[in-house]
Amino acid sequence: MTGRILFHVQHLLGIGHLRRAATLARHFVAAGHDTVLTSGGMPVPGLDIGGARLVQLPPVRATDKRFKVLVDSNDVRIDDAFKQRRLTMLLETLRQHQPDLVITELFPFGRRQLRFELVPLVEAARALPRRPLVVSSVRDILVRSPKPERVDEMVDLFERHFDVVMVHGDPAFIPFASTFPRWRDIEDRTVHTGYVIDGLPAPEASTQIGRDEVLVSAGGGAVGASLLQTALAARPLSRLRERRWRFLCGPAMPAPDVAALRTAAQAAGDGVIIEPARRDFTTLLRNGTLSISQGGYNTMIETLSVADRAVIVPYAGGLETEQELRAELLAERGVFQMVPEATLSPAALATAIDNAMDSPSIRTFPRIDANGIDKTLALVAQWLKEKR
Repeated sequence: MTGRILFHVQHLLGIGHLRRAATLARHFVAAGHDTVLTSGGMPVPGLDIGGARLVQLPPVRATDKRFKVLVDSNDVRIDDAFKQRRLTMLLETLRQHQPDLVITELFPFGRRQLRFELVPLVEAARALPRRPLVVSSVRDILVRSPKPERVDEMVDLFERHFDVVMVHGDPAFIPFASTFPRWRDIEDRTVHTGYVIDGLPAPEASTQIGRDEVLVSAGGGAVGASLLQTALAARPLSRLRERRWRFLCGPAMPAPDVAALRTAAQAAGDGVIIEPARRDFTTLLRNGTLSISQGGYNTMIETLSVADRAVIVPYAGGLETEQELRAELLAERGVFQMVPEATLSPAALATAIDNAMDSPSIRTFPRIDANGIDKTLALVAQWLKEKR
């Protein structure tokens, strides 16, 4: 059963949320659904949403790691008039599309800064003549709120406005309850889909690109320059110093940081490649000897799915706890080596690299459930059929 889907996503610092939403939107269209993706973050060049229609709201981003201040594309703090323009555009999109299914990425379990538009959106959706299903789409781990009343607010909003929450994770690896203390209150309306991952290389693919390399990456790159710089300094200290090291600079990495990395790489001599993020990242990951990265949702699941060995340095800035918790839970099982961001240094990273080479391959551990796309498509088809 196919239908019309309206999918709202907002990225504020990294691009992981947008990547996951774009992947699902692309597959919704491939399954026959008329899909509109409303994006409220800064435009990302080359974003692949397939045949979905992108509605770019007036974009906002966070000014720092605490996500307290939102600014527009001119770095001006957003005001009530700006918020109203976004809300008007969003509600008009809802009115025109008349969706059978409305999906909000993360909200109400996050994106509290966007209540000004997301609460009116779900209220307006429920007031349509043909009321759509209203579904929340969240990753495996939520950022822990320091205030219990915020968790109560999440549950209240969910119970009043939403039908279901899709958790794009594998409870056998990371139970949703581990980061959401009121899990039992919403358990009967929660479904786990498995991890959403797309574009993994075929096992029989014969390309040699990245063979035996050390791959260093930091997602979109907005908060990754320090990791790449430290990895370059760790190279001569590790036993992998003779391998080729490939550094991928995400699209959001500031140009001065990229330039500084290139200068340092030239001084390091042969065997170092500095280049933009690549579409064949997972092929490089599969063919490489070792991956060094942060612990975001997309990179982590790609690493667990295809990599041989890895060192994870989870981003832990501001109020973010998601990457650190995900990495800790998996490092405790011996799946990979972890270096906390607070103790990151060339020597510490080099030690972790050597320890990873002495540890079992990631490929010897049980596979995660990475069938999140297929499960999500099946759930959507089932819900639309029941709704009709």
